[in-house]
Amino acid sequence: MNLLTVENISKAYGELVLFKNLSFGVNKDQKIAFIAKNGTGKTSILNMLSGRDTPDTGQISYRKDIRVSFLEQEPDLAPDLTVEETIFASDNEVLKVIQNYEQALQNPEDADAYQSAFEAMERFNAWDFETQYKQILFKLKLEDLNVKVGKLSGGQKKRLALANALINRPELLILDEPTNHLDLEMIEWLESYFAKENMTLFMVTHDRYFLERVCDEIIELENGQLYPYKGNYSYYLEKKEARIEQEAVEHHKTKRLFKKELTWMRRQPKARTTKSKSRISDFQEIKEKASNRRKDHEIELEINMQRMGSKILELHKISKSYPDKPILDKFEYVFLKGERIGIIGKNGTGKSTFLNLITGTDQPDAGKVVVGDTIKFGYYTQKGIVIKPGQKVIEVIREFGDFIPLAKGRQISAQQLLERFLFDRKKQYDFVDKLSGGERKRLYLCTVLIQNPNFLILDEPTNDLDIVTLNILEAFLLDFPGCLIVVSHDRYFMDKVVDHLFVFRGDAVVEDFPGNYSDFRTYEDSIILEARAEKVKANIEKKPVKNTQKKEEKGKQLSYMEQKEYKQLEKEIQKLEFKKGEIEQQFVTNDLSGDDIAQLSKNLKEITDGIEAKTERWFQLSAISED
Repeated sequence: MNLLTVENISKAYGELVLFKNLSFGVNKDQKIAFIAKNGTGKTSILNMLSGRDTPDTGQISYRKDIRVSFLEQEPDLAPDLTVEETIFASDNEVLKVIQNYEQALQNPEDADAYQSAFEAMERFNAWDFETQYKQILFKLKLEDLNVKVGKLSGGQKKRLALANALINRPELLILDEPTNHLDLEMIEWLESYFAKENMTLFMVTHDRYFLERVCDEIIELENGQLYPYKGNYSYYLEKKEARIEQEAVEHHKTKRLFKKELTWMRRQPKARTTKSKSRISDFQEIKEKASNRRKDHEIELEINMQRMGSKILELHKISKSYPDKPILDKFEYVFLKGERIGIIGKNGTGKSTFLNLITGTDQPDAGKVVVGDTIKFGYYTQKGIVIKPGQKVIEVIREFGDFIPLAKGRQISAQQLLERFLFDRKKQYDFVDKLSGGERKRLYLCTVLIQNPNFLILDEPTNDLDIVTLNILEAFLLDFPGCLIVVSHDRYFMDKVVDHLFVFRGDAVVEDFPGNYSDFRTYEDSIILEARAEKVKANIEKKPVKNTQKKEEKGKQLSYMEQKEYKQLEKEIQKLEFKKGEIEQQFVTNDLSGDDIAQLSKNLKEITDGIEAKTERWFQLSAISED
C-alpha cells in the first residue's frame, strides 16, 4: 500500500540548484533512510514533505486520511505549555479521552462527567495507551510533566518532540536526525521500539548502527540523482562500492568512445547528412558524460603537530559537584602520549563538565589539573562557532590560521583544508548565513584543526554531520598522532576511533573500561546474564524438597536414562527461568495492548508451571542419587 508519492520535484535558491526531477515513494511498513551530503537538500525535502516548504516543480501526495507525524531537527514547540499540555495538544483522539478522564478524576463530585469519561476510556481501550505513552516519556527522561517547555534545554525539547511523534502512533513517521540529543540507552531503546512496531518510517540520520538495525531500505541522493538500495547499511556499503566500480568502467569506455568520435568530428566535411546530425547529437551527450567526474573527496591529512613533552595532562583528586548533583569525587588519571579515550554516560552525568575542567573553562571544587607545557588543546564544543554578520566561509577559517604544517615539510592552506572538507572554491566565498546546519559544523571542525592542536577534545562532533563527512573525520582521527578525547552517542564512530572508555555512571562514579563501545556492551550483557544465572541457581537451591518419592525408591540407584534426565533437567530449568525473566521484563519495558498482555500472561503461566514440574522431578532424582 502506497502512503507517500513524490513526483519530479525540483528546488533551487537563485543560481544554486539543489536537485531537480526527483521521484520516490514510501509504502506501508517500509523503514527508509534518506542519505545525502550536507547542503544537498535533505532538510529541504523533509520540509516539503511536512508542508513547511513547497517544491519549485512536481508534486507530493499522501494517501487519503493517513495519520502522519514529523520530527524536525529544531522542533517548534509552544514555550508557555507544560510537557503534559504539549502532549495533549495533538490531534490524537485517544489522548483527548485520557485528558478528559484525568480532568474528571480531579472533579469527583461530577459523577456524570466521571462516568462518561470512564466509559470513553473503556470504549477506546485507552488504559493501555496511557501506560504506553507514560512509558515513552519515562524512557526519554521526561518524567516532570508540569515543567514549562520554555525552561527545557534544546535536547529536552527534541526528546519531547520525539515523544509526541511516537505517542501519536502515526501510520507514517518522518524523522530528521532522531538520535541527536539522545544518550546511548535512549538510542538503543528507540532501536528496539522501531524494530517491533509496525510503523512506516522515512528518516534522515547519520547514525550508522541505527541504519544497520532499523532500516530495510536506503535512498541516497548523490550528484542530483537518487540511488535506492533494498537493504540495511551494510548492504548499502557493499552495493554502493559495486556501483562506483561499474561507473568507473563505464566512464573509461565513454572516454575511449569520446576520443574516437572526436577524431571523426574533425574529419567530417561542412555539409552534414541526417545521419551525421544524429551522430553529432550523440557526440554532445557522450562529451557531457565523459567530462562528468565524481566529486568525492578523500582526506589524508598528515598533520605535523607540535611536539609533546613527557608531561601531557594529569588529574589529581579532582572533585566537582552542583547542588544535589555530584559529578566527580577525587578522580585521578595521568594521560599518556597517543591516548584515545571515549566518554559515555547518560545525559546529565557530567561528561561536558569533565571536558570543561580539563580545558580550564571550569574549575574543580577540589584537586588539581596539571597541563604539560607543550600541550595545545583543540576543543570542539557543542555550542559551535560564533559567526559575525556578513562573514564568508574563507574569512571564518582565516581568523584561526592561514595554513597548517604537514609531514615532510609540506603545508596546506586554509583554502585547501576547506576543499578537503568538501567546501569547493565557489562555496568558500558564500556567506556563512547560507550554510546548512551540517555545513556549519563542518566549518567549525576546520577552524579547530587549522590551529594544529596536539590534544583534540571533541564534544558530540557527529551531530548534524553527514555520513560522508563522518568518514572523512574518522580517517583523519585514525591518523592523528596526538591525544584524543571524544564524547559521542555515535556508537559506530566511537568503535572506530577510541581505545578505551570513561564510563560516567552518575553520582560521581566514573569507570575506566579497556575497550571500545561494542566491547563495553558485550561486557555489560555478560554481567546481566551472569547475574540472571546466579538468580536461577539460587532459586533452584532454595526451593524446598518435596518428599514425593515412594519409600521403595530409597536405596535405589539412578538408571542410565534417569542419570541423563537428571543432568538435562538443570539446563532446562535454567532456560525456562531465562524465558520467564524475559517475559517479566516485557511487562515492564514494552508497550503492550490488551491482547499482548493476555498472551504474555498465558505464556508466563505455562513457563512457571513447567519450572515447577521440572524442579519437582529434579528433586526426586536428586534424592534418589543421594541415597
